[in-house]
Amino acid sequence: MDVGPLRDVLTVVLGIATGVLSGLFGVGGGVVSQPGMRLLGLEPLIVIGTALPVIIPGATSGARRYVREGLIRWPAVVATVPAGLVAAVLGGVAAEHVPGDGHLLQLATAGLLGLSSYRMGKAPSPVVADEPLAETDAPEAPAGPPRSSLRIDDRELLHRYMSIGILAGLLSGLLGIGGGVIMVPAFVAFARMDVKTAIATSLVCVGSFAVPGTITHLVLDHVDWRVVAALVLGVIPGARLGAALTIRANDRRLRVTVAAFLGLTAVLYAAGELASLLR
Repeated sequence: MDVGPLRDVLTVVLGIATGVLSGLFGVGGGVVSQPGMRLLGLEPLIVIGTALPVIIPGATSGARRYVREGLIRWPAVVATVPAGLVAAVLGGVAAEHVPGDGHLLQLATAGLLGLSSYRMGKAPSPVVADEPLAETDAPEAPAGPPRSSLRIDDRELLHRYMSIGILAGLLSGLLGIGGGVIMVPAFVAFARMDVKTAIATSLVCVGSFAVPGTITHLVLDHVDWRVVAALVLGVIPGARLGAALTIRANDRRLRVTVAAFLGLTAVLYAAGELASLLR
């Protein structure tokens, strides 16, 4: 599509849809905006670079609502973000060196979305809560020096957060998708978060991951700032609306909805890029 007012209006509409789904699913928005930008005629590498700066205001807008509801798990953010930031830079540099002019990266995104959809759609393993002890059953305080405040379980959780951050950050820079499609299912499966907490925590992380990726793709001249401006006009109010819908949703229904959304997006990604490669 030619550059002009019509494309700008359609881009703002795409931004609204991107924002709603970003706030609703905690995915940053790249998985929604990228197929739309391809339909508007942008080249694959420009699509990847342009999607990243749009993630930052969208994630900020949605996260503000989740902060008020107390849904963000801040220890996970503190552990995940630093590891992901370094990985995001590496992914952004590597994106230009992957063969296929960006088409193979888009197909990789489709495969990743399909895997995430499957993980989210699986029924969660039951978590048995510890039964509180009666006052007479409580053990006496141990003698000697106090134990470390970081227990073995906490260390394991910390390592899981960092691993999730590295993988999500790498894919954020490489594919321009924010990393939420990895973090939301991973937080649910490996950190035992409920879906709403995983979505809220992921949204804070993806906003942070997008910063170094944006700078890297800007240096590589992969960002169309006219498209960025139009998308942001729609993304900010859309993300707030999406976050409000998530807060009101039933947890089980939200899990199924997220899985269906990721699966449908994977199919659309794969079909669009395969069609481009076969032309």
